[in-house]
Amino acid sequence: MQSGLTGAQVAERVAAGRTNRVPTRSSRSLGAIVRANVLTWFNGLIGSLFVIMLIVGPIQDALFGFVIIFNSLIGIVQEWRAKRTLDSLAIVGEARPRVRRDGAEVQVRTGDIVLDDVILLGPGEKIPVDGAVLESTALEVDESLLTGESDPVRKDVGDEALSGSFVVAGQGAMRAERVGADAHAAQLAAEAQEFTLVRSELRDGIAQIIKYLTYLLVPAGILQIIVQTAIAGGLRNGISRTVAGIVPMVPEGLVLLTSVAFAVGVVRLGRRNCLVQELPAIEGLARVDTVCLDKTGTLTEGGMRLAGIEPLAAEATEAQVREVLGALGALEERPNATMLAIIEACPAPVASWSAQTVAAFSSARKWSGATFADGRGTWLIGAPDILGAGTYAAERAERVGAGGLRVLLLANSPKELSAEGANSTADMDPRPIALITLEQRIRDDAAPTLAYFERQKVHLKVISGDNAVSVGAVAQTLGLPGAEHPVDAGGLTPGFADDFAAEIADNSVFGRVTPRQKQQMVLALQGRGRTVAMTGDGVNDVLALKNADIGIAMGAGSGAARAVAQIVLLDERFATLPSVVAEGRRVVGNIERVSNLFLVKSFESFLLVVLTGIGRLPYPFLPRHSTLIGALTIGIPSFFLALAPNLARARTGFVKRVLRFAIPAGLVNGVAAFVSYYLARLAPGASLPTEQTSAMITLFTASLAVLLLVARPYVWWKAVLVGTMAALFILVTALPLGRHFFQLQFGAWQQTVLSFAVAAVAAVVLEILWRWSRARDAETTRTEEITRTEEPAL
Repeated sequence: MQSGLTGAQVAERVAAGRTNRVPTRSSRSLGAIVRANVLTWFNGLIGSLFVIMLIVGPIQDALFGFVIIFNSLIGIVQEWRAKRTLDSLAIVGEARPRVRRDGAEVQVRTGDIVLDDVILLGPGEKIPVDGAVLESTALEVDESLLTGESDPVRKDVGDEALSGSFVVAGQGAMRAERVGADAHAAQLAAEAQEFTLVRSELRDGIAQIIKYLTYLLVPAGILQIIVQTAIAGGLRNGISRTVAGIVPMVPEGLVLLTSVAFAVGVVRLGRRNCLVQELPAIEGLARVDTVCLDKTGTLTEGGMRLAGIEPLAAEATEAQVREVLGALGALEERPNATMLAIIEACPAPVASWSAQTVAAFSSARKWSGATFADGRGTWLIGAPDILGAGTYAAERAERVGAGGLRVLLLANSPKELSAEGANSTADMDPRPIALITLEQRIRDDAAPTLAYFERQKVHLKVISGDNAVSVGAVAQTLGLPGAEHPVDAGGLTPGFADDFAAEIADNSVFGRVTPRQKQQMVLALQGRGRTVAMTGDGVNDVLALKNADIGIAMGAGSGAARAVAQIVLLDERFATLPSVVAEGRRVVGNIERVSNLFLVKSFESFLLVVLTGIGRLPYPFLPRHSTLIGALTIGIPSFFLALAPNLARARTGFVKRVLRFAIPAGLVNGVAAFVSYYLARLAPGASLPTEQTSAMITLFTASLAVLLLVARPYVWWKAVLVGTMAALFILVTALPLGRHFFQLQFGAWQQTVLSFAVAAVAAVVLEILWRWSRARDAETTRTEEITRTEEPAL
């Protein structure tokens, strides 16, 4: 056995920089956060107009620039909070490899591994660096994350072990030969924990909308400059009204609000000990309609206890069975929960049991075993329906497992295990000796969590490697619909045929599922249009976690499972899942909600620019007017609405849904403001201040109507929010100081009434548009659900 490096050798390598530390971050630096929130195209445009207004106009007309500064500061602060949360949780959830130094086993951080370190390997552990295998006891490695091939690869002494792969069976040790940037692990770790704000449908949709608005902004801006500088009565006044038309067309707060909502989501989930390793996972959570659950470690607690031993062979006694179990348990360097329960109840025998060949447990094979010297023979332990297929032992195990117990079969084989690890069940010709029953403790929070998902119409699939009847019994205890008809995955149609996908969609509980089948089940559900979240904690869940839309790993699970998951539940609480899903829905649903506010403003401003340009009229607003209306009907309310609870499941088609209402609503508001402005111009004794005041009353009232529509359904705080915004507007227009600051002047009372009447007509039209767009959305949803149900898998 290799004793590993000494303390002096480790210190020498650290001093020389030959460590596994790489210049990667789990989140963006403060400088990157500042640049991302400040150096944007829209900030550049608004900032330029801000500087111009500071030069040519009064400070009131430059207020929009201070709003941009304030918004950017909010974005920086929120993302910095999210960064600190993410960094602290990433440290807590970081896998700590085991190394051998000075002859002793110690755990170190991945970055503290040095060149030539002896790294110990066990089931579920990620290989952190590249190197050569020094010791191997039935060591099998999954390299699917590197090669795409999921079949385990046997590793013997001298073979190469690559970082990014993980151990699925056996134990061993390796020497670190390529560390830091020279190893694959550097890139994989950076990708696994990068704090990213891109590559999501929501953000891509917003970018697409902004592109469309840019196409409108350029010609409208040119028209505005030409007309307003020519007719507005002087260069300063022309520039002010030009800026007043251009600034509202820019949805500058929408991108900021999206970043803030995502960042706040990270902080909220962090408070629940939930590590978000990829930020777009929050959006994915909102779209989840199917959750695949692994039973062990998710519905049941990880620990078990030995409940009983039932000898099956006439010559076997319970004492003899316990001796064999103790010998098998003594071979496990890193026992799983099942073997821990056996080891606790069956200590290693006093007599020497020397193992010649060991077959480590494999999720695909469903058993482990060893061939012992001195004529003690070959002993296997594993799934009764695999080792005892077609025998009384399998039937008996089925009946015992129906009560929710986990059942294992101890079998004897007349053959020796292959040193190469190529052992199949048929080759070993096992003979049943005894049944071992284990009790699993169901999590206290499992039943209410499943009930929550049922209420939210989220489909649940329990997918386990255990006996189907046993899994069904546990699921029935928890009240899962369909649990009374568990399915043995061994009888499923192989591959991705339509029948296979239908069987997965139509049933809720599956047992004896291999790691490859878990992956195929996830892909089959996705092929039927489902958005799938997969929970798991073991090495057998890695393939499914990797392929699911959202992979959710338990914090105490294998390092491999945590590495490929987008979300890690650090506190192991299954009850955290509803909060995780609800947070995703809140973020995405509210961003879609407030997007309507920003985009209605953009399209109404565009239409006003076009109408006043065609009519060669002074633009009806100054920048200060746009700032006031925008702050009271969009800016302030949107920050509250973006953080409100929202349980509606997100759907695809964000851009189409938002524009379906925002474009016509913006045109309605634009027409209403222009009509009020034009009618005011026809009134006796009209002046530009009275005309723009009339247009402002109409536009504010119509914008408030949009806010009322978007804020549905109403609760007390939303009523207070809308009422406060209306009261602030009334206060500004009622006080002489406010009227002077915003350059407002009321005409005859008939003119004010007419402005409100135009706004009332606009509000009625907006209500009709809102109901029409909601009806279209509901129709589209029903069509998608029917299509998803009827169409075969791809």
